[in-house]
Amino acid sequence: MAELQRALGFDYGTRQIGVAVGQTLTGSAEPLTNLRARDGIPDWDEIGALIKEWRPQVLIVGLPLNMDGTESAMSIRAEKFARRLHGRFQLPVHTVDERLSTFAAKQSLRDNGQSPQSYRDNPVDSLAAALLLETWLADPHKETP
Repeated sequence: MAELQRALGFDYGTRQIGVAVGQTLTGSAEPLTNLRARDGIPDWDEIGALIKEWRPQVLIVGLPLNMDGTESAMSIRAEKFARRLHGRFQLPVHTVDERLSTFAAKQSLRDNGQSPQSYRDNPVDSLAAALLLETWLADPHKETP
């Protein structure tokens, strides 16, 4: 039987970073919270508190690639965020292609009868983090090129 791993997923953004938690046993993830960021820089103490609380064995960061699979300015920033996570918390960090995860999160909220105006009050980013984390959980050995 494979070892149970708990993972935290991050949907990186310059103003907000969505966070989700999931685990390999069920391959499912759930939204946790949205963290504020200032020009892409989070409150590292908040992230540290989440890591202490949830004790993940691995961290997953969404990589917002262009639709053709090439790097974008945001994917470069997300990779930098991933390196900083690893450096600060000494946990394995993997990236996963997150193209359309925010779109899928907004569609999920629309499907549940929530309007675009209500997104400010809803966890779009943490829901996107859950979706990208589930993508990684479905195939944890696949690494984004």
